[in-house]
Amino acid sequence: MSGKEKTAKTGKSAPVKFKVAAVQMVSSTRVDDNLYYAQAQIAEAAKAGASLILLPEYFALMGRRDTDKVAVREQAGTGPIQAFLSAMAKEHGVWLIGGTLPLAAVPDDKVRNTTLVFNPDGEQVARYDKIHLFRFATEKERYDEASTIEPGAELGCFDALGTRIGLSVCYDLRFPELYRAMGPVGMIVVPAAFTYTTGRAHWEVLLRARAIENQCYVLACGQGGDHDNGRKTYGHSMWIDPWGQVLSCLPEGEGVLLGEFDAERLNKVRSQLPALEHRVL
Repeated sequence: MSGKEKTAKTGKSAPVKFKVAAVQMVSSTRVDDNLYYAQAQIAEAAKAGASLILLPEYFALMGRRDTDKVAVREQAGTGPIQAFLSAMAKEHGVWLIGGTLPLAAVPDDKVRNTTLVFNPDGEQVARYDKIHLFRFATEKERYDEASTIEPGAELGCFDALGTRIGLSVCYDLRFPELYRAMGPVGMIVVPAAFTYTTGRAHWEVLLRARAIENQCYVLACGQGGDHDNGRKTYGHSMWIDPWGQVLSCLPEGEGVLLGEFDAERLNKVRSQLPALEHRVL
């Protein structure tokens, strides 16, 4: 069995280190403006040495209406947003995880809220369609993603840089069984657009819990501020280690968060406290 096969089957990482980055955004209602900003920040992250870069949920568009994303949806494998992600990954020679973008769904009036992963050659190597759809209502706020989004049904994982990486999106964070179903992974990514209300209450504690219980790194990338559609998102993109420590955080606004994946640290946590081996159910 090769070292790569061991990584894929056991979730144990090779003794490697690499830099990661999260591009926190405050996306607008204009796709071109959002891509222009993302382009500059991807370049900055790559220049800083990041080998893997994560964009937030809805990075290409935060529409004025929920139906705006339906108007810019793309067919799988073609379209300007997908072409942009492929080109950026290839130009900078990085693994690029494209937050989420709207891909065509079976109902004509809905989309899949999709994460796509591109390798350093610009090839799409993984896809995950958000499974859990957010619904939240108070006297002041109301959200119902199911009105315009068709849920996915399959897990998303891929192998890169000597470790296995699990894909999830925003509201998925509240469902620990999703991460258990992935099997042991070295890293979980969470592109998100958490509301300020729910983020302030639950974002950090949920992220740290997922890191602790799965004994893996968590790279979370949020939308982070006041959007021109009137929505306020929480931001606080984070890099969290397998012990649940927040190693870096970008509270609000636009910018790049950097971190370092250290497989030796991951393996040490798992050997000192072999909780994953102690699972019964």
